[in-house]
Amino acid sequence: MRHHFELPPEKRPAHRRATRLEWVTIAYLLTAITGIYLTLGNSQAMKTAWIEDMLSLIPPVVFLIAARIRNRPPNRTFPYGYHRVVSIAYLAAALALFLLGAILLGDALLKLVSAEHPSIGTVELFGHHLWLGWLMELALLYSAVPAILLGRMKLPLARTLHDKVLFADAEMNKADWLTAVAAMTGVVGIGLGWWWADAVAAAVISTDILHDGYVNLRTVVTDLMDKRPTTVDDSAVDPLTARVEHEMQGLGWVRQARARLREQGHVYFGEVLVVPRDGTDDLVARIEDAHARLRALDWRLHDVIVAPTPQIEEEIAGVEHHAQSDDD
Repeated sequence: MRHHFELPPEKRPAHRRATRLEWVTIAYLLTAITGIYLTLGNSQAMKTAWIEDMLSLIPPVVFLIAARIRNRPPNRTFPYGYHRVVSIAYLAAALALFLLGAILLGDALLKLVSAEHPSIGTVELFGHHLWLGWLMELALLYSAVPAILLGRMKLPLARTLHDKVLFADAEMNKADWLTAVAAMTGVVGIGLGWWWADAVAAAVISTDILHDGYVNLRTVVTDLMDKRPTTVDDSAVDPLTARVEHEMQGLGWVRQARARLREQGHVYFGEVLVVPRDGTDDLVARIEDAHARLRALDWRLHDVIVAPTPQIEEEIAGVEHHAQSDDD
């Protein structure tokens, strides 16, 4: 069963809205990055927050690139289509977060160990001398509040579209308050003469980046290894596999059914093994009817094969049970 589209018509408005939000995010982040760059000073926390904002550009850019590629039709070279470009893009974003988070954390700890004493000077603005720290605080506040709002708007769209790249982007945006608060605390600490506050704030921000990278890297790597499909936040097994089996076992001619699904971006590929009851005739027509039922069951069932078999091997039938035990 293969569809000639990835998103059904009722999901396309949500995707257009998500695309617009990602363009808005990119435009906003560019202004936030510029604002922090102009007020960097000697603060390690500010530099880390600046790099964090630049890293925040990766998920929306990846989302927009994948959106242009993933719906290309299958061909002889890629008979399954280009759906996994979403997962590959997700992998690139997660790996960048993880590696740069580790580098930034190491840099912050090095400055803490070496007891580096940063300083923040003054700038002349409209004929008045102003402590640069106040401008830093304003730039950090601007880099956080709109991002939090954008993240909250993206979360429901990510769930609607089953888009893990969009979900990771939304979670990063929503958590930007931590970066802002940590960096603002570091700037205030410098002003109060606490030389260590800046490096500690940079370490906190770096740890948050590293954590985001690790969580997303773990999710995408297991998806690429064809782990059982999970919900968009990777917190639970997607119940769709059980729904597919229940739908097939509800057919009068099916004695037993087992489904094996894997994620390829937004959509699922896989097969459903069915054991027909004795005396079942016109099997081809029955399988076509089963395909139609699966198409109506969930839009994410993009390419699923219904295969009759005389029996289901015990190790296949026990996969769901053992995997559930592992999760418990």
